[in-house]
Amino acid sequence: MKIVSTDAASQPAGHYSQAVIHQGSLYISGQLPVSPDGTHNIEASFTEQAQVALNNLLAILHAAGCTPSDLVKVTVYVAGVKHWPAFDRIYSEMLGSHRPARAVVPVPELHHGYLVEIEAVARIVTNAA
Repeated sequence: MKIVSTDAASQPAGHYSQAVIHQGSLYISGQLPVSPDGTHNIEASFTEQAQVALNNLLAILHAAGCTPSDLVKVTVYVAGVKHWPAFDRIYSEMLGSHRPARAVVPVPELHHGYLVEIEAVARIVTNAA
């Protein structure tokens, strides 16, 4: 296994890695709307929180040498089903035409009172030289 870490995304606040590469797959840990500098965005709107969390996920993806088109599966936890349409809009704007498998899971609450958390699995493409 190889640990992936980048300063372009929020640092883990617990006993976990931002991401792990194993057997051709990248597993990205749940990303909350915490800015790379550690700023908590609890009071931000749902849209802003979703953008920060997605930016963290994309930064980790890029640190592993991947692009959004390498995403295979994304799981999104939203505090309340009412946020699903807004998330879908932001997500499609940020990912463009790529449509990985996805689950949006409404939950009653998330850590620190955040409104969204996102985790993902991506493929690792290796170039044979």
